[in-house]
Amino acid sequence: MAKKYRFKKTKKSAMDYMLAALVLVLVAFGVIMVFSASYYYSINTTGSAYSFLIKDGFYAVTGFALMFFMTFFDYGRLRAAAWPMLIISLVLLCLLFTPLGVTINYATRWIGVGKITFMPGEFAKIAVIIFVSWFFSRDQRLILSFSRGIAPMIGLCGIYGLLVMLQPNMSTAITIVGIVFGIMFMAGMQWIWIIGGGALGVAAGALLIFSDQDGYRLKRVTSFMNPFADRLGEGYQVVQSLLALGSSGFFGVGLGKSIQKNLYLPEPQNDFILAIIGEELGFLGILILLTVYILLIWRGFHIALNAKDMFGTLLAGGITFMIAIQVIMNVAVATSSMPPTGVTLPFVSYGGNALWLFMGSAGILLNISRNQKIQEEDIE
Repeated sequence: MAKKYRFKKTKKSAMDYMLAALVLVLVAFGVIMVFSASYYYSINTTGSAYSFLIKDGFYAVTGFALMFFMTFFDYGRLRAAAWPMLIISLVLLCLLFTPLGVTINYATRWIGVGKITFMPGEFAKIAVIIFVSWFFSRDQRLILSFSRGIAPMIGLCGIYGLLVMLQPNMSTAITIVGIVFGIMFMAGMQWIWIIGGGALGVAAGALLIFSDQDGYRLKRVTSFMNPFADRLGEGYQVVQSLLALGSSGFFGVGLGKSIQKNLYLPEPQNDFILAIIGEELGFLGILILLTVYILLIWRGFHIALNAKDMFGTLLAGGITFMIAIQVIMNVAVATSSMPPTGVTLPFVSYGGNALWLFMGSAGILLNISRNQKIQEEDIE
């Protein structure tokens, strides 16, 4: 009887064209909806109806260039950038509390140099994804050790959570913590630590909320329970969002025909763009949009599970968790299902920093998809 030998080979394949198509659809749809949502706000603030359209179009085009570059840039080289990116991201977050920090709507989330602004929180997300993926890909046994694996990550969450909450920016803090625990889950973390980490996060959040002497954070958290109780104050933006969604019906009022974008809903092209999408395209439009997101998330996890190495698996998983967390939070905020936080709708909301982050991350996913898992074959 002939002896069988086991050989390994890497399966080379084309990039995930379905994921690329989904990103293309979302970005194109986002440019259209940003133009529609910002039409009157743009006229009111800049004197031109096309100001946000031009800027968002520029961000989309440069974003595609970034996505193309990352698609063919060997993601394995990102291992060497893990520590530098982590340190740079922490330094940038600290710079927010210097004269370089720019405060808008009572939040200091931007670093400004002249007319150029940059959001360190967006850079921190990808820096954390790369670092944590590299950390656990070095030795998979680290995830089984509390002192060597889990404790350092809890400390990392604490550092980022503190720096981000001081801005304040609760949505980014939640996203970063969710990313870290999502990657650790994919690395094999036991459920007891997931539950314990969740309880610790809730406790830390409660401490931050109730330690606020002027009660601002508590008002933000409780306003979503009944936004109409303070419809001209903390609940104003959520109330306008609910009015937009409630008046949409199944098919919506029609593209470009929103009422709430007529200076009722503040900055409708940003965090609450879903309300305008719902009002103009109705329940059907939101259903189709969420279906696209579900397909995108599915492809992301498919790529993660078929990556050729553990670093690729955790990297793709972290990016997909980031997208999923932000979609869930944005929908929850727009429908008053969670406290209002400044969280963008991935690939759709206006904003250069966020769009570049997601499109660059999509390029990394496509890069990982081009090199699938090592397969084993028995050959006689």
